[in-house]
Amino acid sequence: MAHLERALIFLALGAASSAAAEPLTITDAWIRATPPGARTAAAYLTIANTGTADRLLGGTTPAARSVEVHTHVDERGLQRMVRLAELGLPAGETVRLTPGGLHLMLVDVAAPLAAGASVTLSLHFAAAGTLELEVPVVDARASSPTTHPAH
Repeated sequence: MAHLERALIFLALGAASSAAAEPLTITDAWIRATPPGARTAAAYLTIANTGTADRLLGGTTPAARSVEVHTHVDERGLQRMVRLAELGLPAGETVRLTPGGLHLMLVDVAAPLAAGASVTLSLHFAAAGTLELEVPVVDARASSPTTHPAH
């Protein structure tokens, strides 16, 4: 019986240490609600990387054909959106995807995304693999989004 108890404690400690060692934490995730007929939507979130350097490669969702990483660049005084092949996540750093800057673009949304709904979003990382989260859809015009722990 003592061996069984030690084995269970060992397993519990192993599970706790692997959960505590998770290098990426995603918070403040939200998707801007879309009007009828919109073909794209934007998602925003914060990624804290407490582990080694990683890269966000993109994502998938049942709500859209694809999920791309985008940023805005200034070209001769005009803002233009540009797709990034990947987003670097330096070790020990936090990267924020916010309106007017880095963001995830949901391309060819299947249906309008209404405030109050949530969307399953799978993010694909080079080292951490795939992280799945439920992301609330927010009407950003009605109020500013609040913190939404997602992972």
